[in-house]
Amino acid sequence: MPDIRVVEATEKDVPVILEMIQGLAEYEKLSHMVTATEDQLRATLFGARPGAEVLLAFLDGECAGFSLFFPNYSTFLAKPGIYLEDLFVKPHARGRGLGLALLTRIAQLAVQRGCGRVEWSVLDWNEPSIGFYKKLGAAPMDEWTTFRLTGPALLALGS
Repeated sequence: MPDIRVVEATEKDVPVILEMIQGLAEYEKLSHMVTATEDQLRATLFGARPGAEVLLAFLDGECAGFSLFFPNYSTFLAKPGIYLEDLFVKPHARGRGLGLALLTRIAQLAVQRGCGRVEWSVLDWNEPSIGFYKKLGAAPMDEWTTFRLTGPALLALGS
C-alpha cells in the first residue's frame, strides 16, 4: 500500500504548484498557453484575496499530484459549490490512488462546507480520466457547452 498524504498548499509551495501547472499543460498539449509565474501565483493564491485553494498529494514523500479549486454557486440548489479547475498526477504516479485521494478530500471539503455539488471539465479526448470519473459516480453534462471569454474579447467587452 503506497504512502499517500494530501495537504493544503502554502505560500512556500508556489514553485511546486507552478511545476504541476506546467506538467498539466504538457499533458493536455497546451504548454504554449501557460503564462503563470511564481509571483503571480503567490499574489493570486496567497495574497489578500486568494482566488483559489490548492491541495498537494504526496506519494512516498514526493509531491506527485495537485488540485486547484474555488467556490461557485448553484442558484437552483441555493447552495455553494466547488469548481475543480485542475487535477493532475505526474505520469509515473498514476494509478496509485493520488487522483482518488485528491477528489476524496475535495468531496470532504464540499460536504463540510455545505456545498451542493462539485463540478469540473475534462477534455473530450482524455478517456482515462473520463472513465475514472464515471467510476466514481460523476455524470457528464453532455447537454452543456462551455464558453470562455478571454484575451482581446474580454478586454473589448470589459473596457
